[in-house]
Amino acid sequence: MKRTGNVTPAATAEPSLAELRGACARMAPHWVVPATVAPAPVPPSRIHGVSVPPDSVELIAGMSEYGD
Repeated sequence: MKRTGNVTPAATAEPSLAELRGACARMAPHWVVPATVAPAPVPPSRIHGVSVPPDSVELIAGMSEYGD
């Protein structure tokens, strides 16, 4: 095997699916995400003061239902 610096051709080969799955299984415990409490939804009665510029209203009104 020809060596180029400190990297051998085997080290640059694509890993197999089994090797990738094994690497993921070994790394997974390091990526534990702490449980977080989702914020409560804001009731519509607390949403006020929203203003939409007239140009934006015209743009949205001119779009089809599924967007352009």
